[in-house]
Amino acid sequence: MRTICCLGCIWLGVLHLLAGEFRAGFALRVVTPHPLLPVSGGVGPSHPVSRQEGDLTVRALVWEEGGVRVAVVSADFLGFPSVLGNRVRARVPGIPPDHILIGATHTHSAPDCYGFPDGQGGFAADLGYLTNVCDRMAEAINEAVANLQPARVKIATGEAHGKIAYNYYADQLYDPRCNVIQVLDAQDRPLVTLVNYAIHPEVLGPDRGILSPDLIGPLYARLAAAGGGVGLFMNSAQGGMVTADNRLPGGGEANNWAECQRIGHLLADEALRIVRAAPVQPDPKLFCGATTIRFPVDSPVLRAVMKASPLGYQSVDPDHVAAQVNVVNLGDAQILTIPGEALPNIGYYLKRKMHGPHRLLFGLTNDAFGYILTKVDWGSFRRYDYVSRTSLGEMTGEILIQDALAFVDQCPRPEAAPR
Repeated sequence: MRTICCLGCIWLGVLHLLAGEFRAGFALRVVTPHPLLPVSGGVGPSHPVSRQEGDLTVRALVWEEGGVRVAVVSADFLGFPSVLGNRVRARVPGIPPDHILIGATHTHSAPDCYGFPDGQGGFAADLGYLTNVCDRMAEAINEAVANLQPARVKIATGEAHGKIAYNYYADQLYDPRCNVIQVLDAQDRPLVTLVNYAIHPEVLGPDRGILSPDLIGPLYARLAAAGGGVGLFMNSAQGGMVTADNRLPGGGEANNWAECQRIGHLLADEALRIVRAAPVQPDPKLFCGATTIRFPVDSPVLRAVMKASPLGYQSVDPDHVAAQVNVVNLGDAQILTIPGEALPNIGYYLKRKMHGPHRLLFGLTNDAFGYILTKVDWGSFRRYDYVSRTSLGEMTGEILIQDALAFVDQCPRPEAAPR
């Protein structure tokens, strides 16, 4: 009898896929370490903490339509390297590995996922904790598959108003547009609100002695409280240096939890405002394509990190790294992933050359190989000294633009906007 029931479940799943009905599922896991671990703000030793504000989570949203299944995963870390992401993908039997998009929110107040040198001949990452995170992430994706249900979507793009983000290097050099994908149940009640926006969640930063999702925690809390369902944040082209606008009128910055709440709540309110009047797309078509882009590793800093990391970065060619890049069409939206922190001018250009009325960039997704600059910016300004040193190399941005957009043009275009 058990065998018959299992076969029946499998057959029902096949029928759903063949029918082309759009379905969605969601699940999350809390991954706050207990006891608390030091937090990382970038290359180098981690910083000790004495308390936490909010919980770190991994969140998985799965879409399914017409035989295609895609997972979008957000994790509250500075970055989530592919060496960890591939461990997760290997434990998810229900989705092709290259259809699993894993992004980092980029909080600077979470444990190190890279294995940065600790300055004492060792590394900062806690390997046991990272194994646990991978286990919980795989659980969340598998549960999201099990939770698949008939769904619809609303998709919108608009400028987020208010004091949310700015560019630390040049105030106005950032993209104020916020993309929102809201998943609805069969009765058009919000289940999940995905927010795609470019910002460094570093109100607190690594030096405050606090472990935290930073402003992303309050963003999620406000979305839920305001009727947006559970939240999922995917960062965009926030490199060099699009950060939270926590500037004080008289100078200095507000580096506290209250400011995380102010910015997170405001971004949530703006996302819900932007998506509120969007038309419902009852049967959005889904497409997912994946390609691999190879980048030369010219940076001595990043080369040393990858060589010394205990995570086991392995490459047939030690002078290059390979990154998975995805194009996803959902309804009238197109999504392109970026394996690092692209500067905003690259983000603007990619969006301009993509297709469909709604164009989303998922930064720090599938890998996080430092900053991504164009060759004319790399090493050209004193302000860009740090971002150039922590970039793979001068040609990283050129290669990404050329290869990613060539792949975009090979993929089907998103469907026409609903009327």
